[in-house]
Amino acid sequence: MTDLKIPVGISDFAKIRNYQYYYVDKTGLIEDLLEKETAEVTLITRPRRFGKTMGMSMLANFFDIRKDSKAMFAGLQISKNAALCKEWMNQWPVVFLSFKNIDGDKFSLAYQQMVYEIGLLYDSYSELLTSNKLSEDDKALFLQLKRRTANEIDVLRSIQFLLSLLYKHYGKTVILLLDEYDVPLAKSSAHGYYPEMLNVIKSMMTTSLKDNNTLRFAVITGCLRIAKESIFTGTNNFVSDTISSSHLNEYFGFTQADVDQILKDADCMEHADDIKNWYDGYHFGNLDVYCPWDVMNYLRDLQRNPKAKPASYWKNTSDNSIIRSFIDYAGHSISRKLEILLSGGYILQRIEENLTYDYLHSSEENLWSILYLTGYLTQAREEDLPEPLPEGSSALMIPNAEVREIFETTIQKWFDESAQTWNRKALFDAVWSGDTETLTKEMNKLLRKTISYHDYREDFYHAFLAGIFAGAGYEVDSNKEHGEGRSDVVVLDPEGDRVAIFEAKYSRTQDAMPRDCAAALQQIEDRQYAKEFEEDYDSILCYGIAFYKKRCLVQTK
Repeated sequence: MTDLKIPVGISDFAKIRNYQYYYVDKTGLIEDLLEKETAEVTLITRPRRFGKTMGMSMLANFFDIRKDSKAMFAGLQISKNAALCKEWMNQWPVVFLSFKNIDGDKFSLAYQQMVYEIGLLYDSYSELLTSNKLSEDDKALFLQLKRRTANEIDVLRSIQFLLSLLYKHYGKTVILLLDEYDVPLAKSSAHGYYPEMLNVIKSMMTTSLKDNNTLRFAVITGCLRIAKESIFTGTNNFVSDTISSSHLNEYFGFTQADVDQILKDADCMEHADDIKNWYDGYHFGNLDVYCPWDVMNYLRDLQRNPKAKPASYWKNTSDNSIIRSFIDYAGHSISRKLEILLSGGYILQRIEENLTYDYLHSSEENLWSILYLTGYLTQAREEDLPEPLPEGSSALMIPNAEVREIFETTIQKWFDESAQTWNRKALFDAVWSGDTETLTKEMNKLLRKTISYHDYREDFYHAFLAGIFAGAGYEVDSNKEHGEGRSDVVVLDPEGDRVAIFEAKYSRTQDAMPRDCAAALQQIEDRQYAKEFEEDYDSILCYGIAFYKKRCLVQTK
């Protein structure tokens, strides 16, 4: 395997190019923005870890009048367009600001973070303090913002003010790049100060973008298009580029051609199928894309260990609280749709792209939309569907093995926690009394509350059975992984001097359930599962269970 310098966790374009990290050429974005979009404001929304910040850093390095980026872009696609490079490369003042670090469990802390980031931004333009084009009042306010002592009004207008200063100094309109603009809104929604943060973001956006003669153009990135919030209302020539459109999709994520080239350069084509199964499957517009964060992480792991298996890198970048809140919300309709998705199918939904963070959970439609827009679901290709889609509907599916694992893990944790709150007294009493009729009834109740994540295979039922007793004060010995010689689930109650042994079977039909129960009981007897407990426990109860979809039958001898 060829040793490549993989830039995992590095989104600074200059650092990647100057230190010879491996780079997948996405400089075509510059040309498309200038020659095809030609909008005053372009909002680009993509899920996290699809290269938004990298793209913005690339744009900043290309345009910034203070830099000499010719060597940095040498050999890349954009360098072939000599006329464009002459007109645009390092010819314009640029303001590049990221909101990704603005967070806090209360508004005052988040606002302080905002003030801090503004201070860092102004500090990076300290050369303006010596400009003879700026007034003393301009410089005084500049210093206040730089030192983080400015009042609230000045903070809210700080981006607009910086644009005006750069315009005065250079005599040119300014390119504005705002990265992850909606992170503060997402964080504020989670912590309960959404209206306050919305006012801050709205003030900054409207003063910077609306009727601003110092602005050349702006590019803004985020996960969601918050149009209903009127953040971009009144902005002239506004263009929104989302995962449903097909304009700029090849620049955010890896295409199949990108991945083929990466694997060729790394000399590890034998891993192509694993990478495709785990990290491909996103359909942005008419384009199929891989998650670049995952591909690069796995490639780095392969360089360290050629036998490394694919892993869920994407899930480790957040707490996946979106899925958890979604599952907590789940009624029968949502549960059924989740089961369809987890079995490899698709569901039909209307997608609402103009969402507001404070209303994300106000309807089922919004919930499905947020899962789609944040990368947990993707659109199925219409040509792969058995029939045309109803007007206004999208066919949503889980994109790949990695995201499927995220769903499965989250659902399992949800079940384990939920099972502890469900009233299981009747079920436990039935277990220790040998009341199979009640036990069957109570287990069927719990089955109907669950979300199947293994297409009703044996491992789903095994996890379900073990989860019932976990956290209930019993010792649970789950021995599915041990193979023959041990029963599926053993529940031990040392204080009660008793043991319950469960052997589970997956029935192919409902009619086969009694026969499969009998086979399970016979297996317990033939393999003497109870024998190891005879010396230590007075009461040993043996149960055969047959499962079929969301039904079960429990029998004992």
